[in-house]
Amino acid sequence: MGCDFSKFSACCSGTEHSGPVLEANIDENEENSEATDVPPFQEYTIDQLRKATSGFAVENIVSEHGEKAPNVVYKGKLENQTRIAVKRFNRSAWPDARQFSEEARAVGHLRNERLANLLGCCCDGDERLLVAEYMPNDTLAKHLFHWETQPMKWAMRLRVALYLAQALEYCTSKGRALYHDLNAYRVLFDDEGNPRLSCFGLMKNSRDGKSYSTNLAFTPPEYLRTGRVTPESVTYSFGTLLLDLLSGKHIPPSHALDLIRDRNLQMLTDSCLEGQFSNDEGTELVRLASRCLQSEPRERPYPKSLVSALIDLQKDSEVPSHVLMGIPHGTNALPLSPFGEQCLRMDLTAIHEVLEKLGYKDDEGAATELSFQMWTNQMQETLNSKKKGDSAFRHKDFKAAIDSYTQFIDVGTMVSPTVYARRSLSYLMNNMPEEALKDALQAQLVSPVWHIAYYLQAVALLALGRENEAQVALKEASSLESKKNTN
Repeated sequence: MGCDFSKFSACCSGTEHSGPVLEANIDENEENSEATDVPPFQEYTIDQLRKATSGFAVENIVSEHGEKAPNVVYKGKLENQTRIAVKRFNRSAWPDARQFSEEARAVGHLRNERLANLLGCCCDGDERLLVAEYMPNDTLAKHLFHWETQPMKWAMRLRVALYLAQALEYCTSKGRALYHDLNAYRVLFDDEGNPRLSCFGLMKNSRDGKSYSTNLAFTPPEYLRTGRVTPESVTYSFGTLLLDLLSGKHIPPSHALDLIRDRNLQMLTDSCLEGQFSNDEGTELVRLASRCLQSEPRERPYPKSLVSALIDLQKDSEVPSHVLMGIPHGTNALPLSPFGEQCLRMDLTAIHEVLEKLGYKDDEGAATELSFQMWTNQMQETLNSKKKGDSAFRHKDFKAAIDSYTQFIDVGTMVSPTVYARRSLSYLMNNMPEEALKDALQAQLVSPVWHIAYYLQAVALLALGRENEAQVALKEASSLESKKNTN
């Protein structure tokens, strides 16, 4: 193993403390600052969020239990291209709209680089939704328990522990010390590979709901007695996360503490970490976890003292998180297909050839619907508009294509993502990028996981000079295309 914990008995074999751990006086880490580039909290309409999530499409669900969960989280994108995560509550969870809005607004005032910040909420009829920053690089649970390419490195695990402690310290300093059900699924990774604490846990899942949804073996002992979450309960849950980071498994605290008392640290430590840390480093992390897991709440440390202890443990601080995590980043994050390269170059002629060859293969169910309804005169006229549009598109008469496809779309009887994609490209050919972007977004709304829609968004955004947003769209398109090709 990476260490034999020979010094362990000196600091951890006895787990009693004589009173609360004193706060450490440390300077704020320069990275642990309030996020100034996050927009202010606002209220959204249900129509805005329905459009952003492609009608709350199943394909956009990102919460751990999918659509079976009582409260489902979706990924989405606003009209201004901001990526969001939308938590849609069970309709009976928050009957009082004013209470929900006030609670959300209080959380929405928090702004910090260690949080996936709350951007807004929606109280529309009996709908209750929260809107947060979207974190694209999965959860701590995925990277620790279900990793695919590489296990999380020791230096990154220490960074996760520090950033989470800093997030809790910030929330405590702002009067939001309670965090409900802190676990590895609440820790998310942003574009840079940095861990962030989800703001969703700063609100209960319902007005009168439980604060812990995890197995009772992982809940603080006082919560089992009183049913109430306290700041000390949050520290206990942070201790279980330290055990997760140390072991790479979700070990019940009682079992972990038995291993610690028996000095059986080999069973507790992730075998993937062999050779990555010293005896002192392992011992200190175990000591911190043991302090957090004290059965007496008042003997657990405050977040600020946890930050102080964890700062001293940091390794490879100069290495970016995305490097430690092995997450593709920047230009490396875009292993583009030939079509993706054409979109990046804004090669409209090549894009036209691809769309022409593709035809209507990606219009699920559209062909059946068209043939079934052909017998009506109105439908025949609609189909004729589409055929004229297709002919004009094939012969590169893009103004005529726009006119004919617009007639088809305006009837509204049938919806075709391919028609929107073709009209989008036709708009680009006529130097109308704003209109092209709207059609590309509409194609995505109809077909949420269609890579072509995202590629066309990227081209339109590049034409508008919005390069950063275009890179995001290219990344999403590339990911969707890769998934499509592997299925």
